[in-house]
Amino acid sequence: MNDAPARKLIAENRRARFDYFLEESFEAGLALTGTEVKSLRSGRANIAESYAAVEGRELMLVNADIPTYGQANRFNHEPRRPRKLLMRRRQIDKLIGAVQREGRTLVPVKLYFNERGLAKLEVALAKGKKAHDKREASAERDWQRDKARLMREKG
Repeated sequence: MNDAPARKLIAENRRARFDYFLEESFEAGLALTGTEVKSLRSGRANIAESYAAVEGRELMLVNADIPTYGQANRFNHEPRRPRKLLMRRRQIDKLIGAVQREGRTLVPVKLYFNERGLAKLEVALAKGKKAHDKREASAERDWQRDKARLMREKG
């Protein structure tokens, strides 16, 4: 996905890159209510512990936290309700196949507004990392940081 300057980032799942090997990413729309959109416009959402699940022939975003909107009174939404992901049928079928046959996981990576002002979710097809993979990634990151510091000091 190219990062266009017009995209307004709402929430990011930074832990996803640490816990999973992200293989391929897809852009999905979300079926939202009006109060959810207003709450997102104020920049308050959390997708850190959320995931995408297969329900029948549809994909659902489960456990994403969009807080209630303050001015909505009794017409407010449920903060952690499952939300339908909107994608093309061929993409949905491809993702469902990968999840069911290959044991992959659908991980939400970013929640943002696109150029047209629509709420979009970047979902990645991922494979879980084992503990030794995480240690290896952490060691590599530390080495890159130390290398950059040494290069700055040497000049």
